[in-house]
Formats: sequence, structure tokens, C-alpha cells
Amino acid sequence: MMAIQRKLLQFCLACCLTSTATATDFHVYYLGGQSNMDGYGYNEKLPEDISKTIGNIPIFHGNTSPDNAAVDGRGMWSALRPGHGVGFESNGQQNKYSDRFGVELTFARELKKRYPDRRIAIIKYSRGGTSIAEGAAGGFGCWEPDFKGASGVNQYDHFLATVRNACEDTDIDDDGQPDRLIPAGIVWMQGESDAQYSIEIANAYHANLRRLMDLIRAAFRADDLPVVVGRISNSKKDPPTWKHGEIIRAAQANYADTDSRAAIVTSTDEYGYSDPWHYDSAGYIDLGEQFANAMAKLEQQ
Repeated sequence: MMAIQRKLLQFCLACCLTSTATATDFHVYYLGGQSNMDGYGYNEKLPEDISKTIGNIPIFHGNTSPDNAAVDGRGMWSALRPGHGVGFESNGQQNKYSDRFGVELTFARELKKRYPDRRIAIIKYSRGGTSIAEGAAGGFGCWEPDFKGASGVNQYDHFLATVRNACEDTDIDDDGQPDRLIPAGIVWMQGESDAQYSIEIANAYHANLRRLMDLIRAAFRADDLPVVVGRISNSKKDPPTWKHGEIIRAAQANYADTDSRAAIVTSTDEYGYSDPWHYDSAGYIDLGEQFANAMAKLEQQ
């Protein structure tokens, strides 16, 4: 992770979290991980009540970039709507929506049902195929903050840039009044890539996951920020999609068991698939709701 980014992020978060008498408070949830966080649900398969823009819930979706590319995280606050799945792009001035969706739609909707008086906002940055372990990065990218690659830029750098860019806007709902962003939770759906390589990489996943979640918490300046992880699952049992998936699944459960502010969602085992790696549209609809339910339980502890 580049030192200049860390300094800029700390300054930005300090501005975001500064108390203002007239500020509107938004509880901000970060969504991150790899392709099943990107989202492969088809917009055309959304029920009518979910297919509309949710005008009172803003989202900042950071533009995805590979390792070794220029630090990115470009995006803009906009009303939550379908199209934030795989294929979404942003240049910071305009969003290009895709024909896919992820967990963000039902996650936000379910939280709003539980907290009708709470202003909710989402920051999303994820990238398909990415790993936490350096040895599993392949050509997709790595979340390890100390992973240097060819230029020193990794997925954690793009995450930090996304948060920095999101915080630079002091009026995220464009109502002419200042807003205050209050970090509220982390949702993490990732681990398939770390399951694909060696047993040694898979065995390191618990420690790698714990370290990364603590660093993301630190980036939001909230050491006890609730974390909900989604358990990876196999689309087929013989041969399994992921070589060492059971080790990763056990590590994810162990993380939730040993961190009092973490939980795991296991409903992924019940979902259908649109291809060997990604859930079907119904799966993403349910997964968002399950993430919201688990997050609400953690917040109430």
C-alpha cells in the first residue's frame, strides 16, 4: 500500500467523520470481494418491486482495475438501481450500468426495512478472480496490502482510492446540505481464488482474512466494525469447483467463531448457478437479504 494513499485516506475520513451540526448522517456499508460480490444476476430476472431505482439509498461503486494499473477507484454517488453487477464501469463523472446485479439491491432494501429511520449508503469495490494470498493472485489481482507486483499497486490500493473518492463528496444525496458518513459494516464475499491453488495457500486463509478485515476496519477508523462473510460453495461436488474449498470454508467459519463482531452466511450452499462459478439471479436476491439479516444481528449485539 502506498504511503501517500494512506495519508490521503486518513485526511479524507477525518473530513467525512467530523461532526457537523446540520449534517445528515448516513450509515455506510462497504461491499467487497471477488466475482460473487461483483454480481452475475440478470436485471431482466429481477422481480418488479426490486427492479426500480431506490432513490433514498445512494451508492458509490468504485471502478474496478487490475493490479499494476494506475490507482483507480473512480466513481460517483448515485441512487441505487440495477446495473451494479459485473460489467459496471465509472469514469468518475458518469456511470455505465450493466445488465447484471449483485447483492447490493436486496441488502439495502432489507436493511431499510429493519431501520426505516436510518439513512443508508453503500460503498462497493470488488473484482472478480482476486485473492488475498499473493500466490493465488494469478492475472486477476491481490488484496494483500503489501503485495507489490510490477508497480506496487494492488486491490487494497484501489479499495482505499474508492473510499477516498467517495468521501470527497460532502453532499452525497445532492440536497444542498452537508452529509456525514458513519461506517456501519463490511460485507465480504471472496475466497474461491485462494481455494484454487495449493494447500499451503488455503491453510493461510484464516490469518489472511483476519488481517485484511482488520485493515479494512482500520481504514474506516472503526476497530469493532461488524463484518459479515459469505461462505464459498461448489457448483458441483465431483470434481469440486475449488480444489481446497473445504479448507477455505472452515477458515471462514473459524473467523466468524473467533471474532465477536463477525458472522458468516451459509445459505450459498442452497443456490443454483448460472455457470460453474457464479450463483443464479435468485441466489443473489436471497444472498443480499441474508447479508442484511446477519449484519442487523451483529449491530444489535
